[in-house]
Amino acid sequence: MSFIERVLNSKRARLERLTPTEALSAQNEGALLVDTRPIVNRAAEGEIPGALVIDRNVLEWRLDPTSPDRVPEADSANRHIVLFCNEGYASSLAAVQLQELGLSRATDLVGGFRAWRAAGLPVVEPAF
Repeated sequence: MSFIERVLNSKRARLERLTPTEALSAQNEGALLVDTRPIVNRAAEGEIPGALVIDRNVLEWRLDPTSPDRVPEADSANRHIVLFCNEGYASSLAAVQLQELGLSRATDLVGGFRAWRAAGLPVVEPAF
Protein backbone atom coordinates (compact mmCIF):
# COMPACT_ATOMS: atom_id res chain seq x y z
CA MET A 1 0.00 0.00 0.00
CA SER A 2 1.34 3.45 -0.89
CA PHE A 3 1.91 6.15 1.68
CA ILE A 4 -0.92 8.29 0.30
CA GLU A 5 -3.30 5.32 0.53
CA ARG A 6 -2.36 4.89 4.20
CA VAL A 7 -2.87 8.62 4.82
CA LEU A 8 -6.23 8.56 3.01
CA ASN A 9 -7.43 5.55 5.03
CA SER A 10 -6.35 7.23 8.26
CA LYS A 11 -8.19 10.45 7.38
CA ARG A 12 -11.32 8.62 6.24
CA ALA A 13 -11.52 6.85 9.59
CA ARG A 14 -12.38 10.28 11.06
CA LEU A 15 -15.31 10.84 8.68
CA GLU A 16 -18.89 9.68 8.59
CA ARG A 17 -18.90 9.50 4.81
CA LEU A 18 -22.22 9.54 2.98
CA THR A 19 -23.43 7.40 0.10
CA PRO A 20 -25.02 9.29 -2.78
CA THR A 21 -28.53 8.56 -1.48
CA GLU A 22 -27.56 9.65 2.04
CA ALA A 23 -26.01 12.84 0.62
CA LEU A 24 -29.22 13.65 -1.25
CA SER A 25 -31.22 13.14 1.95
CA ALA A 26 -28.77 15.33 3.85
CA GLN A 27 -29.09 18.03 1.18
CA ASN A 28 -32.88 17.86 1.45
CA GLU A 29 -32.50 18.35 5.22
CA GLY A 30 -30.32 21.45 4.79
CA ALA A 31 -26.80 20.12 4.38
CA LEU A 32 -24.57 22.11 2.09
CA LEU A 33 -23.23 20.05 -0.81
CA VAL A 34 -19.96 21.52 -2.07
CA ASP A 35 -18.48 20.68 -5.46
CA THR A 36 -14.70 21.05 -5.44
CA ARG A 37 -14.14 19.69 -8.95
CA PRO A 38 -12.29 21.76 -11.54
CA ILE A 39 -14.40 23.57 -14.12
CA VAL A 40 -13.25 21.18 -16.85
CA ASN A 41 -14.92 18.28 -15.01
CA ARG A 42 -18.11 20.21 -14.32
CA ALA A 43 -18.30 21.29 -17.97
CA ALA A 44 -17.77 17.75 -19.22
CA GLU A 45 -19.85 15.76 -16.72
CA GLY A 46 -22.46 18.12 -15.27
CA GLU A 47 -23.29 19.27 -11.76
CA ILE A 48 -25.44 18.33 -8.80
CA PRO A 49 -28.45 20.65 -8.56
CA GLY A 50 -28.17 23.02 -5.63
CA ALA A 51 -24.53 22.24 -4.91
CA LEU A 52 -22.25 25.16 -4.17
CA VAL A 53 -19.12 25.29 -6.32
CA ILE A 54 -15.93 26.21 -4.43
CA ASP A 55 -12.49 25.66 -5.88
CA ARG A 56 -10.36 23.42 -3.70
CA ASN A 57 -7.58 26.00 -3.39
CA VAL A 58 -9.88 28.44 -1.51
CA LEU A 59 -12.16 25.95 0.23
CA GLU A 60 -11.05 26.63 3.82
CA TRP A 61 -11.33 30.41 3.41
CA ARG A 62 -14.82 30.18 1.90
CA LEU A 63 -16.26 27.75 4.45
CA ASP A 64 -14.69 29.03 7.68
CA PRO A 65 -17.54 30.96 9.33
CA THR A 66 -14.99 33.31 10.96
CA SER A 67 -13.27 34.18 7.68
CA PRO A 68 -13.87 37.58 6.10
CA ASP A 69 -13.78 35.73 2.75
CA ARG A 70 -16.47 33.18 3.60
CA VAL A 71 -19.49 32.47 1.42
CA PRO A 72 -22.89 33.43 2.91
CA GLU A 73 -23.79 29.75 3.30
CA ALA A 74 -20.89 29.27 5.75
CA ASP A 75 -23.00 30.61 8.57
CA SER A 76 -22.10 28.22 11.38
CA ALA A 77 -19.36 25.85 12.51
CA ASN A 78 -22.19 23.33 13.05
CA ARG A 79 -23.32 23.44 9.42
CA HIS A 80 -23.49 20.00 7.83
CA ILE A 81 -21.13 20.17 4.85
CA VAL A 82 -20.77 17.36 2.30
CA LEU A 83 -17.85 17.80 -0.07
CA PHE A 84 -17.48 15.97 -3.34
CA CYS A 85 -14.89 15.69 -6.07
CA ASN A 86 -14.78 13.32 -9.05
CA GLU A 87 -14.42 10.03 -7.19
CA GLY A 88 -14.18 10.82 -3.47
CA TYR A 89 -10.45 10.90 -2.83
CA ALA A 90 -9.53 14.60 -2.66
CA SER A 91 -12.83 15.37 -0.96
CA SER A 92 -11.99 13.03 1.93
CA LEU A 93 -8.73 14.85 2.58
CA ALA A 94 -10.46 18.24 2.28
CA ALA A 95 -13.27 17.23 4.67
CA VAL A 96 -10.76 16.34 7.37
CA GLN A 97 -9.06 19.69 6.79
CA LEU A 98 -12.40 21.40 7.42
CA GLN A 99 -12.90 19.37 10.59
CA GLU A 100 -9.50 20.58 11.77
CA LEU A 101 -10.79 24.14 11.29
CA GLY A 102 -13.64 23.35 13.68
CA LEU A 103 -16.32 22.36 11.16
CA SER A 104 -17.12 19.12 12.98
CA ARG A 105 -19.94 18.09 10.63
CA ALA A 106 -17.84 18.24 7.47
CA THR A 107 -17.68 15.01 5.50
CA ASP A 108 -17.66 13.79 1.94
CA LEU A 109 -19.53 11.79 -0.65
CA VAL A 110 -18.40 8.19 -1.14
CA GLY A 111 -17.43 7.79 -4.79
CA GLY A 112 -17.84 11.49 -5.53
CA PHE A 113 -19.84 12.98 -8.38
CA ARG A 114 -19.40 9.89 -10.53
CA ALA A 115 -21.05 7.68 -7.90
CA TRP A 116 -23.90 10.21 -7.60
CA ARG A 117 -24.45 10.05 -11.38
CA ALA A 118 -24.16 6.24 -11.42
CA ALA A 119 -26.85 6.06 -8.70
CA GLY A 120 -29.23 7.85 -11.06
CA LEU A 121 -29.58 10.91 -8.84
CA PRO A 122 -30.39 14.34 -10.31
CA VAL A 123 -27.68 15.94 -12.44
CA VAL A 124 -27.66 19.20 -14.35
CA GLU A 125 -26.26 18.10 -17.67
CA PRO A 126 -23.44 20.14 -19.18
CA ALA A 127 -24.36 22.73 -21.79
CA PHE A 128 -22.56 21.81 -24.98
